[in-house]
This record gives sequence, structure tokens and C-alpha cells, in this order.
Amino acid sequence: MTSPPAVSIRLPTASCWGSPEMTIEAATGGAARRRLRLGMVGGGQGAFIGAVHRIAARLDDRYELVAGALSSDAERARASAAELHIAPDRAYGSFAEMAEREAAREDGIDVVAVVTPNHMHAAPVRAFAERGIHVICDKPLTHRLEDALELVEVVRRAGIVFGLTHNYTGHPMVRQAREMVAAGELGTLRVVQVEYPQDWLTTRLEESGQKQAAWRTDPARSGAAGSVGDIGTHAFNLAEFVTGLRCESLAAELTAFVPGRPLDDNAQMLLRFGGGARGMLWSSQVAPGNENALRLRVYGEKGGLEWAQEQPNLLLHTPFGEPPRIISRAGAGASLAAAHASRIPAGHPEGYLEAFAQIYRDLAEQITARMESRQPDPACLLVPGLEAGLRGMRFIAAAVESGRNNAAWTEIGH
Repeated sequence: MTSPPAVSIRLPTASCWGSPEMTIEAATGGAARRRLRLGMVGGGQGAFIGAVHRIAARLDDRYELVAGALSSDAERARASAAELHIAPDRAYGSFAEMAEREAAREDGIDVVAVVTPNHMHAAPVRAFAERGIHVICDKPLTHRLEDALELVEVVRRAGIVFGLTHNYTGHPMVRQAREMVAAGELGTLRVVQVEYPQDWLTTRLEESGQKQAAWRTDPARSGAAGSVGDIGTHAFNLAEFVTGLRCESLAAELTAFVPGRPLDDNAQMLLRFGGGARGMLWSSQVAPGNENALRLRVYGEKGGLEWAQEQPNLLLHTPFGEPPRIISRAGAGASLAAAHASRIPAGHPEGYLEAFAQIYRDLAEQITARMESRQPDPACLLVPGLEAGLRGMRFIAAAVESGRNNAAWTEIGH
């Protein structure tokens, strides 16, 4: 690989760049050069997202997985831990046992990743937060709004660092888009269009025994929504993250096209944002030909922006009355916000795993700063947290309520 031109990429500040080792305060009170000690709840054999979290945690070498309760089945949990080279005495049969024992160790975990199905988010988060252990939680925050409201109070009282893995906010061009909107380059925003179509649930895959399909289409584990909770929340979060606007109300039509499916596999809705902007959101898991086609378009009085997850290194900027401009992740026109979330030179694509890793890297800086009694690098503070988690749950609740009332306009609570 040849060296990049000096102008092709700006490296993030040293505190967020990551290195094999870093200085933090050890539990004994002395300085120790080590990675953050990471535990994991869920993500064992047969899981998808657990492996993604582990890759994301290791990509910048800021964490070391040392403990886990990797399945609700104790035998499978220990077998999964053995595959990941977790020491037998830190391979736990339950998250409750893990929280209690790790909190009592001098070398206990600094942070835990909760990567279970939705219905198993609240209890583990509570168990670790109440013991002062920082938490990284998969989205959505919980499977019921009432649980989310209670959990928010628990985490706030605990005073821990909490991150929610809306991983698409870690993409360099998403952060660049947010920066451009905030700088007024689009002027007053008027239209926000966001969509997230997939096709993997076009048939009743859950009947085949496929684990991911089974829990995502089960109201007891997924919650009151299907595609809305699974991928619609990503679209909703992306729209609010980039625009800085808050959606105040929506009118949603939720449909289960596959016969016998109890939760929606397609949703179409209108959105009303504070400040007068209007929008539309489409989430679908029954759209043949779409693999993971998250896409955002934002239009203001001065121009527009367009970003697509399947081409994540590019951002289309269309100033009104001027030729369109394509901004690449590490090319001319890339901002400091994009550089902060980049790792490699121009022309080398970054994607899903790197964006996921950005969430972990930024949280590592937040946790390390807490341990060192200093302020974190401001560039590392864009990770979605409690507010984003609660916004997502209120979005789900409003969409379900609107769908049950013939797509009536429904407020999203604050």
C-alpha cells in the first residue's frame, strides 16, 4: 500500500485514535497500562450481532473480552466462552452471577456489552449499572416503553457511561452530513426522506428454525413492532442524528404481509418535525432485491444531501443551482468530523464493521476519561445514549399506536 498524499486524510486526535495499550487507573488505585476489560451478555453460539460487537471492540485494540454470560442456556454459555478463549472461572451461566462476581473482583470488567434479544436488555443493564459497571447496549433500548422509562432512571442514578449501538452514526460521511447541516450549508430544512428496506423475511423464514428470524418476529422477545423496531429505529435515529431535528408526530401504516406473522414486516409513515420540516420513513423486510438499503435524503432551502449505507464512503451534496458534488470519505472536502471516524487512506473503503467500531472507540475514550478524571475528547461524544434509546422507544410506541388507529397522526412523547 502506498502512502497517501498529505491532504487526503486527517488523523483523529491521539486520545481517540486507539493503540495497543493505554494508561488508565487500575482498581487498586495505581496506574496500569492495559486495554479496557470487556464482558458480554448474549452473543454466543448461533448469534449474529455478538460477533459483530466483538470485532468492533477489537478493531482499534481498546478492549479485551475477559468475561461472558453468552447464552441463557448455561451449558451453551460455557461452551461459547470456551470457543472465545474466556477463562473458565469467568464463563458464567447467568448475567446475574456475572454482575455480582465481576463487581467483586479487583480485576473485574470495566464495561459490559449487552447483545441479547430485545426483551433481555433491561435486566442485564440494570444489574451491571447498579454495580457501577459501564454499559454498551444493542438497540432498541428495551422491548417495552415502560421498561425503557424505568431503565433510564436506573442508569442516570448509577452515573455510568452508557452507549447504544446505533452503529450507522459511526460512519464518517454520516458525521460529515450532520456537521454540514449544523453549519447551515443546507439552510432551513424542509424535507427528510429515510428508508431501510431488506428482503430476508420475504418468506416465513421463522418457521425454518432460523434463530434471528424467530426472535425478531416474536412479540414476546421483539416487542410490539417487527420491522419498525428492528430497522425502522435505525432509520428514525439516522434522520434525527443528521438533521438535529426532533420528529414531533407521525402517521404510520404497519403491515404484516407474510400470512401468519404476528408483527409488521413493512411500515410506511409520514413525519412532522419541529421547525416545520416534513418527511417520510419506510422500513421493510419483504422488499425483494434489497439487502441492507438504508438511505437518507435531506433537503433545505439552499440544497440537499444524500447518503446510502451500501455506498457509505460517499456523500452527495447538491447545492441549489450548482452542479452536484460527491464528497468521499477521505478525499477533498472531507471534514474533521469525517476524519475522526476514519482509519485508512483515501481509496480504501470503510464500511459496516468500521462504523460499529467507531461507537466502541468513542466509548472507550469516554470511559477512559472517566477513569482518569478528565474531560473526554469532544469529538468522541456523538455516540447515541439514553436520550436516543428513549427516543427510539417512543417512536416505536407512536408508530404502533398510529397503525392500530388507521394511520392517525400520533404524537411522539418527549
